[in-house]
Amino acid sequence: MPSAQDSVQDPRSDAAKKRDLIARGDYTPTPAGKAAFFILRGIEPYLQYSILAHGLGASVFHRLGLRTLSPGLPTNTGIRLIDGLGLSPYRLVLFSMAVGAAVKQNIWVTALSGEPMPLSGAFVVGAFNAVCNSVSTYAFLLSATSASVESDFPQPSLILGSTLYVIGLATELVSEVQRKRFKSDPANKGKAYTGGLWQFARHVNYGGYTLWRAGYAIAGGGYTLGALVGAFFFWDFSQRGVPVLNEYCEKRYGAAWEKFKKDTPYKLIPYVY
Repeated sequence: MPSAQDSVQDPRSDAAKKRDLIARGDYTPTPAGKAAFFILRGIEPYLQYSILAHGLGASVFHRLGLRTLSPGLPTNTGIRLIDGLGLSPYRLVLFSMAVGAAVKQNIWVTALSGEPMPLSGAFVVGAFNAVCNSVSTYAFLLSATSASVESDFPQPSLILGSTLYVIGLATELVSEVQRKRFKSDPANKGKAYTGGLWQFARHVNYGGYTLWRAGYAIAGGGYTLGALVGAFFFWDFSQRGVPVLNEYCEKRYGAAWEKFKKDTPYKLIPYVY
């Protein structure tokens, strides 16, 4: 992991820095912020479990005249740890998505990211993930929006959503591990990583994040919610995330980055954008 001595000055404009959620090139240690991030992400799946298993918050919908799904028959795999959750197969998949996202992000904050994580950032990220995941979970719980009512298990939306989720999460994690290994080699100091999955899209980890977020939403609330969530993150990355990071890379890596842009024309998702 880089130390504070490895920090480099961010060459971007102040406006670009303010739009970025990460302090690029800054490797000041922030153990309190990273610990808070880890804890908040670690406990968030329990919120989703409380909604799925115990109907947390469902009474609010009932008072509004909205119906929620019955719990369904619990999963019976013969594995005590899984069966003890008391979740139906569909709900178990949604809960697994919350757990998988938390595990991936905690791997990132502890082993892959060298940039600082202030306490404020940890709480913002924790709250943001709780809201995003809860939207998908409550969309599943409501009879009017649930993706589970369209047919028998496994429903097409669950299959598609799960596929996008697995591909997206794996893409995000693998690409960041590949970049970390490259950056950890002293011989590559000051170089941009352009190999592995990154040769297919310059910000392929952002593309992976967009895919798994959309997949999670499809599995919970169907195609409309998935399209809305996917469109939101695609818009955010294309209008904010990619431009501010591109400015940093242009000024940090110069001609090497321009060559990378020429060799790799796609920004987020290969052959799409």
